[in-house]
Amino acid sequence: MSITYLEAIREAQAKLLRDDDRVFIYGQDVGGTFGGAFKATKGLATEFPGRVLNTPISEDAIVGTAIGAAMQGMR
Repeated sequence: MSITYLEAIREAQAKLLRDDDRVFIYGQDVGGTFGGAFKATKGLATEFPGRVLNTPISEDAIVGTAIGAAMQGMR
């Protein structure tokens, strides 16, 4: 069986989301139907509602959210 690097990345992300409820994906344009700039998260927002989220275009907000999530045990 042969898959592309993009498909492997998407499958790995899906496996992590499936295996651990603490895992979420948080990035620019990852939560929409497009799936991010490289489409690596395409379909994941539908499969895992509320766990594939778009960030604002603000590095401070992204870092603050990541720190807060880690402090609460999220991954």
